[in-house]
Amino acid sequence: MQHTKTDDLIFDIVNYISTFTPLLPGDVIATGTPEGVGFARKPPLWMKAGDVIEVEISGIGVLRNPIVDES
Repeated sequence: MQHTKTDDLIFDIVNYISTFTPLLPGDVIATGTPEGVGFARKPPLWMKAGDVIEVEISGIGVLRNPIVDES
């Protein structure tokens, strides 16, 4: 539903963060969401059981997680 590249970040967030904390292999920087978020769509669109979240880094791989109902 959403697609963007790291080139679209407003500033070099990795460089900025590394000015006040060391970054190590395996660290994750959560930057939020690109445009097109579900609540702003007409009609709103929300994740539901059976949906799949995928985050891909070219040349590295895909992180894939299914959405399940809460118990």
